[in-house]
Amino acid sequence: MRKKLTTKLIDALPPAEGKRYEVRDTLVPGLHIRVSATGAKVWYLAIRVEGRLRRIKLGTYPVISLSDAREQAQSTLRDIALGKYAESAPGSSEAPTPTLGDVIPQFIDLYAKPRNRDWQGTKRILTKFSTLDTKPIDQIKRADVVRVLDGMVANGTPTRANRALAAIKKVMSWCVDRGMIEVSPIAGLKAPAKEVARERVLTDGELAACWNAAVAEGFPFAAFVQILILTGQRRGEVAGMRWSELDLAKGTWTIPAKRAKNANAHIVPLAPLAVDILKSVPRFLGSDLVFTTTGKTAVSGFGRLKRRLEDAVGLDAEDWWLHDIRRTVATNMAIMRIQPHIIEAVLNHKTGIVSGVAAVYNRHAYLEEKREALERWADHVERLVARDIKILHHASRGAEAVALT
Repeated sequence: MRKKLTTKLIDALPPAEGKRYEVRDTLVPGLHIRVSATGAKVWYLAIRVEGRLRRIKLGTYPVISLSDAREQAQSTLRDIALGKYAESAPGSSEAPTPTLGDVIPQFIDLYAKPRNRDWQGTKRILTKFSTLDTKPIDQIKRADVVRVLDGMVANGTPTRANRALAAIKKVMSWCVDRGMIEVSPIAGLKAPAKEVARERVLTDGELAACWNAAVAEGFPFAAFVQILILTGQRRGEVAGMRWSELDLAKGTWTIPAKRAKNANAHIVPLAPLAVDILKSVPRFLGSDLVFTTTGKTAVSGFGRLKRRLEDAVGLDAEDWWLHDIRRTVATNMAIMRIQPHIIEAVLNHKTGIVSGVAAVYNRHAYLEEKREALERWADHVERLVARDIKILHHASRGAEAVALT
């Protein structure tokens, strides 16, 4: 297709349906713009150099404007005509294509960090593709990615394979947007494993044992796990708790919208037991973080914490996750006959939140009902923990009696 290119015409070019297409400029010989299925637009110059047809990449639109592309193309054509192209022209040899190992750090810094609070998780999951780090980004094939995913599934981590695919898809789409590649090699690739919604709920005995195992951890994990259990909030929200969010006199914790997963500010009433635990947490001078060992960063190392709790409680590593505590809280509240919309409000689920303009005036919606629910839950936990300690105490006394006889 040949047209007199204009900025308006280029902006209106639709994404390719299937295979990419090209539109050639009628003013500058060989200059054309290539449009991919994602809508990415890349400038090229097609010209014969010493009898060989060469396609020289000029850059991505709109970073390289129409006038810039024409100027670069004419400069290259002039150098070819004067015999200087091979020596001096910037396009005489295209810049080396970055490898996946080059691209991922750029992706994390420029894309993931500004948009994703869990960018470190994205960074970790992308290390699964380290075998492809030295491969140029435009030479990575669909089969290369599938091979990595198949290995993860074979190792017994199918859900992690799904997360890895989602992450590498974002990387490839980002590369398309920046003109590093024209089409993602894994566009449309299906998740390697079918995910089943988790239903794991800790038993009363497991929950009490988990609480007591956390106590043995000491600061900061003891209080962290206890607040996780008593509030039912998300792991990241509890880990990032700030003193400025707490009003211990009123017994409230306000999670700001910027820290809440669903971007909805959330008031969490604190049961007296939760308030007492938070009052016992040592405070770093000059730091607003509650759960921290440095005063600068929030507590981390949850994978290691989970393994230690597994060992102490006897939990199956593949059968439970820290997030199951949240489900356990919700399930037990339902057993207590707490109304579903109150449980949703406690968990800060979108289905339990008034939306639109009314949301501004409903920040305190169900506050007293949430407080009653969380206090009833805290009382239940306290009874479980006391019972568990009592059972352990009697068991140890029995063992001592046997030993003495």
